[in-house]
Amino acid sequence: MWTTGKVIERIDWNDKLFSLRIKANVEPFIAGQFIKLSQIRDEKRVARAYSLVNPPGKDYVEVLAVAVEDGLLSPDLQALTPGDSIEVTSKATGFMTLDEVPNGALQGKHLWFFATGTAVGPFISMLATDGPWQRFEKVVLVYGVRLGEDLAYLETIQQFIELHPQQFVFIPIVTREDYPNALSCRIPDGISSGLIEQKAGLGINAEHSQVMICGNPGMITDAQIALVEKGLAKNLRRAPGQITVEKYW
Repeated sequence: MWTTGKVIERIDWNDKLFSLRIKANVEPFIAGQFIKLSQIRDEKRVARAYSLVNPPGKDYVEVLAVAVEDGLLSPDLQALTPGDSIEVTSKATGFMTLDEVPNGALQGKHLWFFATGTAVGPFISMLATDGPWQRFEKVVLVYGVRLGEDLAYLETIQQFIELHPQQFVFIPIVTREDYPNALSCRIPDGISSGLIEQKAGLGINAEHSQVMICGNPGMITDAQIALVEKGLAKNLRRAPGQITVEKYW
């Protein structure tokens, strides 16, 4: 079901990467879920899914997007300014939520978030809730991009560091240029080599770790292989494990 939303703010992180805050009548959702945005083109609806960056309880929804030159919708989204209208699904959906992560004896002590590009969005939403901090002793966000300018929400991430200095570990990964305090490897390579564990000061293992991965399919596939080699297993409802994933396209 579609509802008409109104853009109340646009944030440009660089010339392609941007966020939209949209005032819309969206039902209550769980951090990590996504909505769809759409426009009518040539009498046909063009719709794409976008994870919600804002935590539940806000009076707006916020999405992080990148404008793809030949994209069917993203260039139009980037052209939106405050006051413009956009169609929004009234109900969020998706299973990339902490509710899907095993609890109790199977939970472990450490929660790892691995994200590339705009797929950091659902993790920003989760980090802004109480869930990660109440359930885990340590929470690690590994955020991979090509260039430093592609790192969005750094001020928000800094706030998480300040609010949870003993619990939160942030590891930026920038692959195509040197960036302060960042690793330069692909996420799967950083898992396999142990570089990410060394940077975090924590080990990744089946006993203590829960891992959530969101991003491009190649990274997810390779990261899962690297994690399975460390003894972790994919988390399924019928067979709880340590790896929860969502492909971002």
